Amino acid sequence: MDKQRKTAFAKGFKNAIAALIKQTQTLYLSDDIPWVVGYSGGKDSTATLQIIWYALSKLPKEKRTKSVYAISTDTLVENPIVALWVESSLKAMKIAAIEQDLPIYPHRLTPEVPDRFWVNLIGRGYPAPRPKFRWCTSRLKINPSNRFINNMTRQNGQVILVLGTRKAESFVRAANMLKHEKSSTREQLATNASLPNSWIYTPLADWTNDDVWMYITQVKNPWGFDNKALLNMYQGATADGECPLVVDTSTPSCGDSRFGCYVCTMVEQDKSMQAMIQNDEEKEWMLPLMKLRNEWLDIKTDRQHRDFRRMGGTLKIVSGRLVHGPYTQAYREKLLTAVLQAQQAVQKNGPPEVKNLELISEQDLEEIRRLWVMEKHEIEDNLPKIYQRVMGKIYPGKRLNENQVWSPQDIALLKDLCQEEGDDDNIHFQLIRALLHLEQQHRTMARRAGLYDALDNTLQRNVFTNAPSAEEFALRRESAKAKARGDEAALLTRSLQLFKE
Repeated sequence: MDKQRKTAFAKGFKNAIAALIKQTQTLYLSDDIPWVVGYSGGKDSTATLQIIWYALSKLPKEKRTKSVYAISTDTLVENPIVALWVESSLKAMKIAAIEQDLPIYPHRLTPEVPDRFWVNLIGRGYPAPRPKFRWCTSRLKINPSNRFINNMTRQNGQVILVLGTRKAESFVRAANMLKHEKSSTREQLATNASLPNSWIYTPLADWTNDDVWMYITQVKNPWGFDNKALLNMYQGATADGECPLVVDTSTPSCGDSRFGCYVCTMVEQDKSMQAMIQNDEEKEWMLPLMKLRNEWLDIKTDRQHRDFRRMGGTLKIVSGRLVHGPYTQAYREKLLTAVLQAQQAVQKNGPPEVKNLELISEQDLEEIRRLWVMEKHEIEDNLPKIYQRVMGKIYPGKRLNENQVWSPQDIALLKDLCQEEGDDDNIHFQLIRALLHLEQQHRTMARRAGLYDALDNTLQRNVFTNAPSAEEFALRRESAKAKARGDEAALLTRSLQLFKE
């Protein structure tokens, strides 16, 4: 006899759902602490919000006194199919909540401009995220939701987070959930280690993937969305295009599909987008997004496109070679061109709902431009020129610096003169350009505080004319430090690296 899958509905589907709704109602009525429900548009968060929605709708109107906020964080680099789904769902929720007289308030959250993906990648030059430099998650996902939650906490003293996390997702998730359940002083609520004065309620904690699918396909969506369309979206993101009938533990569940950012470099391939395109030729308009990730954000080959100095100009040796830093100016400009071209292709070839889709917003472009000119001293101000060349229209932003004293011809002449002197890597050009800009930035100040420090930092950053000389110096420095510590093994390793043929 085949081993049966575990299920939260062992005592009957209707009885289990009724008991969960009753539990949710009791918890809702037990205090005045507002609830914040995490909603991503996926199956787990949809099922969670449905439970909350039905629990409130079955209460007498006079008892629906506590606010429930449904928050969804849009990273602005989401799979556009999913982003459109979530945006439409939030609009439907808002209308339905008003019509049904429920205290449920949907909110779409986005990262602040300095935290956005393209601002950091193209503006600051951060290399594409990787396991040892995963700079994206906190900026794009965690910070927006934490700001909202902390604001609720300041206003109300405490907050209860309602999440769709389940123990069946992984052993690590199960262990973590059990740990916080045991440390809690309130029944049905877990402590939150990352956010003070907040509790966590996970109504689906003991559900399996198949329990989730059973619930959202058999129970009508209360804000008027079609859950079967959600199933179809998961189905389209599965490699073989099928969500099989589950009969035993060997049958894969449709719920294993994962949606995420189309620029994500933390995975080898974007399998969900790849499957969507493979299973539906009408979604081939997303091909430029796959190309953008695969061709321009390859973390295995991007070393050649990165400065040999780190962001602050320092040198760091790991495993006998320099750790390269941010993307070079030339590569950042190529990246911007590629993003704008992909945006044009998506708008041209996509369905009506993406005709105005912006991969990179005007706000993003203005911040990137500011970073390039004001912080990186790239006073050529090339962003408007790139925009006009790709988009075929004048850049909509204002003049960045009304006191600009150098013309494009001046900058081109400076670069040519430096190259005539053998400045193949443009290090001398970058140094002189930065010194000129720093002087201009400080020339109207009465005391010109900070000028000498800025000049000194710039001179130190540009002391090496190329990567080999910088690496040789850094290796000698490491050897000297090892010798001073008496670390003979490290000294031998550094010496072999330094003098290898």
